[in-house]
Amino acid sequence: MIDFKTIKKPYFLGIGGIGVSAIARMMLHEGKQVSGSDSSDSEIIKELQKVGADIFIGQDVSHIPNDTDLVIYSIALEKFVPDFMKDVRAKIKDVISYPEALSIISKDKYTIAIAGTHGKTTTTAMLAKIMMDAGLDPTVIVGSLMSDSKSNFVAGKSKYLVVEACEYCRSFLEINPTVIGITTIDSDHLDYYKDLEDIVSAFNEFKAKIPVNGKVIETGDVFDPSLKLRIPGDHNRKNASLALAIADHLGIDKEKAKRSLENFSGTWRRFEYKGKTENGAFVYDDYGHHPTEIAATILGAKELYPDKKIIVAFQPHLFSRTKELLSGFAQCFANSDEAIILPIYPAREVFDPSISSEMLVNNIKNTKAFFVPDFDAATDLLAKFGEDSVIILSGAGDIDKLAPQIIHER
Repeated sequence: MIDFKTIKKPYFLGIGGIGVSAIARMMLHEGKQVSGSDSSDSEIIKELQKVGADIFIGQDVSHIPNDTDLVIYSIALEKFVPDFMKDVRAKIKDVISYPEALSIISKDKYTIAIAGTHGKTTTTAMLAKIMMDAGLDPTVIVGSLMSDSKSNFVAGKSKYLVVEACEYCRSFLEINPTVIGITTIDSDHLDYYKDLEDIVSAFNEFKAKIPVNGKVIETGDVFDPSLKLRIPGDHNRKNASLALAIADHLGIDKEKAKRSLENFSGTWRRFEYKGKTENGAFVYDDYGHHPTEIAATILGAKELYPDKKIIVAFQPHLFSRTKELLSGFAQCFANSDEAIILPIYPAREVFDPSISSEMLVNNIKNTKAFFVPDFDAATDLLAKFGEDSVIILSGAGDIDKLAPQIIHER
């Protein structure tokens, strides 16, 4: 097995990815000479450059220095650019995936892995805050930027590792967990999984990795609807309940843990307040890209703003997800007042003419729905909303870039 302590010059493919970038941050913190590349620029890349990473835009084998002693790559590259990955392996001896890197990191740690189709990012960040406030000094790898640290990585010095465990392509099976927290299990990533039964089987495989002295805790067993939080919605109270139960298992005082949760302010792109439009509408940015997540965020917004109209601008993520979950997407906007649907963000997929955002709009029957071809058209449509409205920008693509277009700087 590769020993990270001996690595001096790692290179990261897909370095702008939220998981891969956390490992890059870890190695920068350890004083390694970090370089990498990605297909497009992003805020995450800009932040990595600020702390010393040398990053290229565009994936080209020539960018990888000859003296690179380890390449860590996003698993999407293996599937969608196999020839490129073949060239990388021909150039560099040691090439491992992000999940394989997590396997190495978690091997010698007391690893607390937070898994689930929805809510794992928020739950991971919540638990990290509780543990840091309690002085347990964990290392943390989370799939978003935490509000307090503005980072997706925390360099702890204790035995504890808190890590977000992704189910896509069964990636989480590489992790060596001592405690597993499971938020929810739902149909998703159907470009990889056959059906919900297949997804459940992956989670069962993951749970089977727990050692004799370990523990599996699931949200359904510990939900406390009375928890007081700064962020709204039952979905967040469920996340907090799971974090609280794990903290209790670790021996953290329950009242202290609750105080930490009461002060938890959220994470990047999870119902994140961005500002107001010129006409006074509140604007929130949210990563929700699954019908269950969108419906929960809308209910949370209504809880926070019971007297305002809820407007959702949604950018569907992946042709396969939109197609497989079309019925769910058609119904998830029911508690909003209007839904503005942008073109599908393809991410890792090629164009599929059998599904489109126009088809989604035609299937939405329970609220006003409109298709817009681009951000400029969305901006024009959103401009009409004023102080009586809350606008949620939802999706896992680049819809967060719409926020600066509609926010009025006062």
